[in-house]
Amino acid sequence: MDFKSLRVYEIGFALAMEIFEVSRKFPKEETYSLTDQIRRSSRSVSVNVAEAYRKRRYKKHFISKLTDSDAENAETQSWLEFAYACKYIDLDTKEKLIKKSQEVGKLRNFMINNPGRFGVGDE
Repeated sequence: MDFKSLRVYEIGFALAMEIFEVSRKFPKEETYSLTDQIRRSSRSVSVNVAEAYRKRRYKKHFISKLTDSDAENAETQSWLEFAYACKYIDLDTKEKLIKKSQEVGKLRNFMINNPGRFGVGDE
């Protein structure tokens, strides 16, 4: 199995792409703050899942990268709140994106709580 076939990776990647599309409409003055930050954090969610999967030989490394993904996911949700508060996205968009982010979180937590199901060693 490849990391790209993990459901958590697929949903996280799709979410990052949706955020990319939504953030294209953010004002120019947000380019190096909100736009850049939300794109980076949303992309890091999937990237850290991929890294965790590649480090699954060692349980501590696997869980560490997944907790990094969790932190990036929380950061993404915070940036979505800012985007909504600044009126760059509407309530429906914010709720839809946060719901997908929460789904990613549930799947990632399953991985953290069940590392053996992902081929993680005991080292």
